[in-house]
Amino acid sequence: MNLNNNHLVIMAGGVGSRFWPMSTVNLPKQFLDVLGCGRTLLQLTADRFKGVCPPENMWVVTSAKYADIVKEQLPELDNQHILLEPCRRNTAPCIAYVSWKIKAKNPKANIVVTPSDHVVMDPREFARVVESAMKFTAYSDAIVTLGMKATRPETGYGYIEADLSMPCPSNKEIYRVDAFKEKPSLDVAKRYLQRKNYFWNSGIFIWNVSTIVNALRVYQPPTAEIFERLLPYYYTEKEQPMIDEMFPMCENISIDYAVMEKAEEIYVFPASFGWSDLGTWSSLHGNTKKDAHENACLGENIKLFETRNCVIHTTEEKCTIVQGLDGYIVAEKNDCLLICRLSEEQRIKEFLGEE
Repeated sequence: MNLNNNHLVIMAGGVGSRFWPMSTVNLPKQFLDVLGCGRTLLQLTADRFKGVCPPENMWVVTSAKYADIVKEQLPELDNQHILLEPCRRNTAPCIAYVSWKIKAKNPKANIVVTPSDHVVMDPREFARVVESAMKFTAYSDAIVTLGMKATRPETGYGYIEADLSMPCPSNKEIYRVDAFKEKPSLDVAKRYLQRKNYFWNSGIFIWNVSTIVNALRVYQPPTAEIFERLLPYYYTEKEQPMIDEMFPMCENISIDYAVMEKAEEIYVFPASFGWSDLGTWSSLHGNTKKDAHENACLGENIKLFETRNCVIHTTEEKCTIVQGLDGYIVAEKNDCLLICRLSEEQRIKEFLGEE
């Protein structure tokens, strides 16, 4: 495998307030230091691919309104590798745009596509898995998704059902996908956990550029036609105006529905490297260091008394003193303060109009 053909695509166009009051529509979670480590989730995503994909082969697809934030947080990124969507059309058009543009210059490109707002606790194992999967896709028509080994009956993730009876001859860690499953009920999730061949769908995809372009031509021809027509404009000053005109014509559809659930050569690489999509304050609580009383504290001046099982996120140098809480979120940002039960955060999302 030629490392120079490896390309990293980071999808960073998501909006929302899942970590309100930290995140807002104007500054969603991928651009925040959610973990309190001095690096935003976008920066951490780029960091963990170092050595896997050359820095000059990194791409970010984002909303036009986030262009300056991306440039500020990833100053090493080539401006022509920041692709700006004029409107939201889900992940299939996003992936189609970057794939056609990459293929225009490198028809032998091998691509890993990842969301920008996930966390990985074991980056070394993550890099090993991605490198192994990219070797598998470099010379095949395979589409590989990373499946996370389930550790609990999670209802917030989609699942992948794998055929574990026979691994692929060229990579014994990779198996065929039997089916993709929607987010299950708790009872169904418990059954998935017992059966051992169900994995969390991470939303991380690996394929070579010809494979994904051909798959989109077969399963999403109207979208493929749009980006085929734009071939004369990539890498020119007319690219952005043409994207602004044509991109809104794409169907609003995820890559899962557009390709993954229809194509034949679909494989899963079951893995375990401490993954979470950080979709909730509860998931942040589960993926950060905690004190002896199971409190996850992010902030420099926090004092807790008789407090257990809480997330305290106060990173704006304010003294925070909490007494007598059990299972709560305490978070502040930009003069907004959130205090609510961890078990009730869904109601907060509904109140804010996110769901």
